[in-house]
Amino acid sequence: MFDKILPYLLSGISVGGQYALIAVGYTMVYGILRLINFAHGDIFTAAGFFMVYIAATMPVYLSIPLVVALTVLLGFTVERVAYKPLRSAPRMSVMISAIGVSYLLQNLMWYVTGGLAKQYPTIGWISNSVTIGGATTKMVTLITPVLTILLVIALVTIIQKTKIGMAMRAVSKDFETAQLMGIKIDSVISTTFIIGSLLAAVGSVLYFSNYTSVTPTVGAMPGLKAFVAAVFGGIGSIPGAVIGAFIIGICENLIKALGYTTFSDAFTFALLIVILLFKPTGLFGEKISEKV
Repeated sequence: MFDKILPYLLSGISVGGQYALIAVGYTMVYGILRLINFAHGDIFTAAGFFMVYIAATMPVYLSIPLVVALTVLLGFTVERVAYKPLRSAPRMSVMISAIGVSYLLQNLMWYVTGGLAKQYPTIGWISNSVTIGGATTKMVTLITPVLTILLVIALVTIIQKTKIGMAMRAVSKDFETAQLMGIKIDSVISTTFIIGSLLAAVGSVLYFSNYTSVTPTVGAMPGLKAFVAAVFGGIGSIPGAVIGAFIIGICENLIKALGYTTFSDAFTFALLIVILLFKPTGLFGEKISEKV
């Protein structure tokens, strides 16, 4: 029985790590701007297409840093063009802008690619097969959780130990007061989008090394699941987002192992409903106190 479940368990841990890297982007932006960046899943998809086209003309060891840089530039541009002008606008306006950016990026990708699925390039040894306990999987499955945890530890260290991290924490606690205290709000927000886009780019490399077909809408489902993971863990909490992502990744793959593949996606969204009903702030979310 365990031999049958093991491949699904390994896949669940790997997918959970990939969701975690996307979820951290959602939770960081929400923590500072109180905005759900609906375009985040499309930035993840764009990173996949960047790799498809760049790797066709360059070696992989040059392609990966360039893809990360372009994805970071895209995230930075989205924030400056679509969100910065709406800094003092009602929150609903910013949310509508985020949805608009998401559809704009999707349609641009449809236009550039002709809507055809592209084959993701093979990335050296991480695409090689490896056998663990009788289960055959790709090396990327083993690398993903380790790399995810290392990146999250590095991120938490930056937030806890550096000036920009202190500024991020101040802005997330009280936007207006932080501004009055001389914190450069625009720099903090841009840095947040840069970090989120960088993690999405890394997540994209790991995800598409496993699932090698890239289409303009392929990032929608991982993006939604990462958002659910962020809500489940407590949106605004980085450790919460990571734990939520691993739980969702493992659970949906165990459901597949039991033969209920059709319901694996439904489970994620059913979990979101349950969490919102019984613990709206998530597992590690802070209680919101209303000021009178």
